[in-house]
Amino acid sequence: MASKQKNLTPQQQNYQQLQQKHEFKRPVLKNCLKAFFVGGLICVIGQAVSYFYIYFFNFTEQTAGNPTVATMVFFSMLLTGFGVYDRIGQFAGAGSAVPVTGFGNAVISAAIEHRTEGFVLGVGGNMFKLAGSVILFGVFSAFVVALIKTLLAMWGVL
Repeated sequence: MASKQKNLTPQQQNYQQLQQKHEFKRPVLKNCLKAFFVGGLICVIGQAVSYFYIYFFNFTEQTAGNPTVATMVFFSMLLTGFGVYDRIGQFAGAGSAVPVTGFGNAVISAAIEHRTEGFVLGVGGNMFKLAGSVILFGVFSAFVVALIKTLLAMWGVL
């Protein structure tokens, strides 16, 4: 910091000091707590949905994961469409973006934003701009893990 101050003129140094004096201090701890509790609440809701599938549809704990994820993504897309998830995201920050519901929000937000450009070029072309990389990385990493597991099984390690 001292080396940067040496290159500044006295007027620029005065401005830097004035800026630091009036700079808004972010409530980092408060934001972290909000993100933690909202993200935790989303996960509790996901666990409840999982138990719903286990109890009413006779899924096992291993097989209830796929419909639970699909249901949570659908809920987040529905809430995004009504404008509720955006308010949750403004309040919770990363607490709403990190769970799988953030993926659904990212997909549908891009679709809503570009709907005026038409269904094919607007919605279809822009829907997977952000989510496309997530899908690509997920599919590629699943392929690599399956390949490693297959090779280990062929060598008799597993």
